[in-house]
Amino acid sequence: MRYFRTMNDAPEGTRINKYFTQVGHCSRRAADKLIEQGAVKINGVVSVPGTKVMPGDVVTVNGIEVKKNDETAPVYIALNKPVGIVCTTDTKREKDNIIDFVKYPTRIFPVGRLDKMSEGLILLTDDGDIVNHILRERNGHEKEYIVTLNRPFDDEFIQTMSTGVSILDTFTRPCRVTRMSSNQFRIILVQGLNRQIRRMCEALGHRVIRLKRIRVMSLELDTAPGKWRLLTEKEVSKLRGG
Repeated sequence: MRYFRTMNDAPEGTRINKYFTQVGHCSRRAADKLIEQGAVKINGVVSVPGTKVMPGDVVTVNGIEVKKNDETAPVYIALNKPVGIVCTTDTKREKDNIIDFVKYPTRIFPVGRLDKMSEGLILLTDDGDIVNHILRERNGHEKEYIVTLNRPFDDEFIQTMSTGVSILDTFTRPCRVTRMSSNQFRIILVQGLNRQIRRMCEALGHRVIRLKRIRVMSLELDTAPGKWRLLTEKEVSKLRGG
C-alpha cells in the first residue's frame, strides 16, 4: 500500500483531520477513523494520520471528493435526540444513525455525542471550527443533564459524584449535583469522558435508567422529542463566545 507524505515532509498546509472540520465534512474524531480505515486519499494516494493538505490538493473519501461549498452558509441545528438514535455519520453500517434521522439536505455532523440509550439536546453542524470550540475540554463548557437511577441514593452519593469518581483510570473533575427526588438528580459537567455519567453511577453501585441532556453551554433544550430546529444568529454568537 502506498502512503502520502507525512507532516514531517510538509512544513505548510493543513493537517488532514483539521481539513475535514474546516470544510464541514465531519469532526476530527470521525476524520481520524476514516483515515485509520484507509478511506481517505489525497491526490489518489492513501492518507495517514498527520498528513497535510496543501492548496490545490484533491481529498476524497471512498472515491468522493471532499471540499467546501463557499456559497453555502454554515448550518447549526439543535435536536432533541430520542432514545435509540446513534450519534454517528456512518450511514452505511448504522441504520439508526442521527444523519438519516434528521434528514437535512446537506452534509452535517453531530457536535460530540449522546449514547444510544440517552436522549436530549445535541447540536449538529457543518462548521468544524465551532465543533472544536465547544468540545475543547480546557474551555470548561457546561453540559447539564437530568439523571434517573434504578433505586434511591443517599447524600454520600451526591457528595462523591460532586467531588470525583474513579473511572477509566482517572478521577472525574468536580461537578455540580443537585437532588431532584429520591432517585433523580441534576448534574452539570465540564468534562466529556466516554459514557461518563453512567460509569460514575455504576462505580457507586447504581444504574442509570434514564439520562437526558437539557443544556449545552447557553443553549437549553426547547423542542419536543425527535424534533429539531435551526439556531438563531444570536444563539450561534453566544456559543462562539462561550
